[in-house]
Amino acid sequence: MARTVTSTVRVLDVLAPVLRDDPRVHVVFGYDPTSAFSDGVPDLLRAHGVRVMPWDQLARIPCDLIVTATENADLSGTDAPVLVLPHGVGFHKLVPDARGPRDRVSGLVPEGLLHRAWLTISHPDQADQLAALHPGTAGRTLLVGDPCYDELLCSRDLRARYREVLGIAEDQRLVMLSSTWRTQSLLGRHPDLPARLLAELPLDEYRVALVSHPNVVSAHGSWGLRTGQTSAREAGLLLIPPTAGWQATLIAADVVIGDHGSVTFYGAALGKPVVLGAFGDESIPGTPMAELGRLAPRLTVPTGRPGGHGGPGGPGEPGLYEQIERAITDHDPDRLTKIGAAAFADPGQALARLRTDLYALLRLPEPTAPPPPVRAFDDPLPERQEVSSAVVMTAVDGDTVAVRRFPAYVAGAREEADDADGTGGVHRHLSCQDRERDRGLVESASVLTHHEPAATPTAAARWARETLRRYPGSVLAAATTARGDCLVALRDGRLAEASATGPVRDPGLLAAVVYGRLRAGRPLEGIVTLRVGGREEDVALRIRPTAAHD
Repeated sequence: MARTVTSTVRVLDVLAPVLRDDPRVHVVFGYDPTSAFSDGVPDLLRAHGVRVMPWDQLARIPCDLIVTATENADLSGTDAPVLVLPHGVGFHKLVPDARGPRDRVSGLVPEGLLHRAWLTISHPDQADQLAALHPGTAGRTLLVGDPCYDELLCSRDLRARYREVLGIAEDQRLVMLSSTWRTQSLLGRHPDLPARLLAELPLDEYRVALVSHPNVVSAHGSWGLRTGQTSAREAGLLLIPPTAGWQATLIAADVVIGDHGSVTFYGAALGKPVVLGAFGDESIPGTPMAELGRLAPRLTVPTGRPGGHGGPGGPGEPGLYEQIERAITDHDPDRLTKIGAAAFADPGQALARLRTDLYALLRLPEPTAPPPPVRAFDDPLPERQEVSSAVVMTAVDGDTVAVRRFPAYVAGAREEADDADGTGGVHRHLSCQDRERDRGLVESASVLTHHEPAATPTAAARWARETLRRYPGSVLAAATTARGDCLVALRDGRLAEASATGPVRDPGLLAAVVYGRLRAGRPLEGIVTLRVGGREEDVALRIRPTAAHD
């Protein structure tokens, strides 16, 4: 039964491996369009190439077993047994009941269906929990485990691969934002949190990814979600489709900022540092999810506008950068993985047990082939935009230039002019690539860079000089060559060359070294140290002779 994207994905994920290589079983999907969050289900079914039965034909087609991950489908048209898979972590949430004025336990089928329904559980304690909440569930549970958690454990060895696909450098940290749906969710409480994080986290040190519940897209459309996060996406936010990669992104993450949704819980069970940006009152007391809400640290979202550049958002308030660094440094993985152990029993056995139970309900001999293997998740498919403008902070200390960059779209680039005084020894400037679409930013930039290497040093020098003539407000223009050297044209007519001894080839970073030295009144000659993120690179500076560059 397919009713929402979330529940349909759960069924699709387990049926294929459980029924592999067995021609005896014919699978038809019934699409129930009555949910407010059914948008996207037809496209999902079509993409998987399944046979779809019109909902009004349910009563006319005999079947041996109904498999569903939604408890809300109206199955009154048939008397077949029903196998109910969870579409989240356990039975931990109270949600509004569409059939009446009261709340109900998410995942629990109506009373009238219990006599022929079997509820799969991931831990023995869930049977006792359900029986206490609803005595009719006694004897109607099957201990299976959690196939998704098993696959997450199997995928851990591919962490480096997932990070590479997401574009995360070895010395960068990935912050994963996970939001469930409704007003008490992370995005419901703090819709601007992605932009705030990107404004405070240096882009050479951190990347930020957002995973939202499929119901968010069903309710608002993918266009609505993207539009609501426009500035964040332009600032480098990795937008992860809810059906294409949240699991791999979770494996790749260094810290999870979440709420009372299942993805946050999976992160805690995997031993990830978890910080709660929101936590609704829907969690049922005494459940592992409620325990996560008690133990995990809370995120204090600063007041005022974004753009703190690694500092606090207001007087006395800890900045987001500081809180995330503290969460990673102080993290004790055993503290939260114990919660996972209370929710997931016998990891690695879920698909095997599910196959046994499914064939028993079908009254078919279980295949003699080995149990279905637990496989790692596919690569994530992020939606992303390259950051083409940055607010750059440079601090010169002797022969060292420390550089921190923040995406211009969220870092207050329009409101603040360049810091001519260099308060505290730190100079601030706006740096833009030449292909920046917001031409107003380009007109305001002190530093302009060529987005791709020039074929020759002569071509690089020519581009830099022509760019300075075209944009009289800029201080310098820089372009790298095919071999990695950076040629920087200065407003006073000089042409500087910056060559890194390490892997740095980013013209924005090399130009920042020249800019920082220039503003600090230091010579543009000799070997200096570039400090960015957690690494240092030597950069050789020299002024090219006038006759050598044309």
